[in-house]
Amino acid sequence: MSVAEKENPRDNYYVQTVNMDAPPPPAPQMQPFQRTYGNPAPLGMMAYGTVFLCSSILTLASKSVGQPNLVLVFATFYGGISQTLVGMWEMFLGNTFSATVFTTYGGFNLSFGALYLPQIGLAAAYTVDGVVGQEFYNAIGIYLAIWDLITFLFCDLGAIRTTAPIVVTLGFTICALTCLSINAFTGNPHFATAGGALGIIASFGAYYGALSLFWTQQTTFSFIRLPPLITAPSNV
Repeated sequence: MSVAEKENPRDNYYVQTVNMDAPPPPAPQMQPFQRTYGNPAPLGMMAYGTVFLCSSILTLASKSVGQPNLVLVFATFYGGISQTLVGMWEMFLGNTFSATVFTTYGGFNLSFGALYLPQIGLAAAYTVDGVVGQEFYNAIGIYLAIWDLITFLFCDLGAIRTTAPIVVTLGFTICALTCLSINAFTGNPHFATAGGALGIIASFGAYYGALSLFWTQQTTFSFIRLPPLITAPSNV
């Protein structure tokens, strides 16, 4: 063997020893991008409360406001569109109950606004000699009763463990729709008055629920924070 051949293994030994004692630093890794999403629920609750508030005020002021067509604007372009979008966003975020509720009431607002749209011709179909017949009001009573049932199912089967504002909103909505449905069947003005008053309470419940979700340290003082009022702890 030559001298070079004897030295090569020793040289390799020293190289390996150095590599084991001082490993090279790991290559830098990029941190994964974390996307944040806003909470769409306040928008849906604000839209719900606003449409119900407008409808209830016009119900109470029926003597001074002959044509309640203003509801068409709120129900279609704010409540209907906004709540439908909120429902789709909630579905994307994985909130099945919220997605179902907001999308359902988005459809309710769109259909409710269509009641006052002349192009739909709903009232004209029940008009004889220029007078809207009782069949039209009976149809409205059935319409409101169906939505009353849907709201009852939402409240009893899906909202009991959420927050007090949601339960209050849905509960007073049930009472308001019940009174308005009876008024449509019977024509008793006292039920219309009760339905309008209960609807205003339901709308303020929706407003409270929306505002309780607005609070952040960057935008709101801590002393004006509205608690969400959770009805049941998560471990129950």
